[in-house]
Amino acid sequence: MELSEFVQEGLQYLADSGYFNDKAFAVMIEVAFRSLLLSSSDDTVLDNNELKHIEQTVVKHCHSAVTTCILECVKQNADRSTICTCLEDIRFDPERIDTFCSLYQKHKKDLENVLSSIGRGLPHINDASWRLEYQIKNSHLHKVNQPSYLITLSTENSGSRSAEEVNFSCNMEQLQVRALRLSWKEASPATNVLHDNKITFIYFF
Repeated sequence: MELSEFVQEGLQYLADSGYFNDKAFAVMIEVAFRSLLLSSSDDTVLDNNELKHIEQTVVKHCHSAVTTCILECVKQNADRSTICTCLEDIRFDPERIDTFCSLYQKHKKDLENVLSSIGRGLPHINDASWRLEYQIKNSHLHKVNQPSYLITLSTENSGSRSAEEVNFSCNMEQLQVRALRLSWKEASPATNVLHDNKITFIYFF
């Protein structure tokens, strides 16, 4: 199982008892699995008392690394032997390998369900609204004097009827580029209706 250099470095921090004692290690692993399984959670990795003595950048790095490792294991349907070999190469001791593998086996089925629910298709854009604003100065108090567009896209994931909104801002040139890219990706030409400060993209899927 191949992991990126960033992920390996984060796991090496996690394997080092100088950074993470046994209690902190167990907490980090549990928080990582919980963050993947729960769509919303009140507790964050930085709020845990067992991790407050560790530098925040290290904690964030390790959390990102271990969650990536977990997802990669699930994606590749890795067995215990494969995981053990990978973690041994990163210098996890046997107890920490056992902690990781035990939680992985416990939550593997739930994680597979989470990944399968995401799907492989990109969201469909059902509608879009925009608002024009004029920026006089930026955060450094430099004169800008240019318009920008605040765009809201209403999207729908394949297999799900729940709508989600995507918000971003751009200038006229960036808006034109995005509109062209959207129209190029469609098998049939995209049309749009502009009225009452609202633009509606109509796509033929």
